[in-house]
Amino acid sequence: MSVTVSQTQTAAQSVSTPHSTRSLATRPVWLVGVLATLAGAVVTEAFALVARAAGVPMDVAGPGQAEAAEIQVGGFAGGVLFWSIAGIVLAVALARWAERPARTFTVITVVLTALSLVGPALAPHTATSTQIVLAVSHVVAAAVIIPALALRLSHRRG
Repeated sequence: MSVTVSQTQTAAQSVSTPHSTRSLATRPVWLVGVLATLAGAVVTEAFALVARAAGVPMDVAGPGQAEAAEIQVGGFAGGVLFWSIAGIVLAVALARWAERPARTFTVITVVLTALSLVGPALAPHTATSTQIVLAVSHVVAAAVIIPALALRLSHRRG
């Protein structure tokens, strides 16, 4: 039995090619949103744990607070889970009614992510290192969640 190089390469590519892109395209938008949110929450919490282990204080004060309070372990993941609900609802609505849902979703969510960086920058009684970690955590969560949902929204279901 003779196997050509191109047959071997094709077989290797089909085995090593992840099916995640195809799988995302066929799943309901809400499910892709939930899965992306869970992944984003885990990655963001891991980032925060690394920052915490590196000695970054996790004490933050909101507007009007006299002193900072500690962000508990799990707080970053909880924030991602809470705020992503709006993103999932937006994605579902755009999938149904927008002419170009992926582009519209990406533009809106990137703008909202940029606006979310204002909060950490203005957090009173908060160390600069903590402000940086907070801002980067917003970008980390967005970098996980937005592309997955945009990819799903770029594939119309037949």
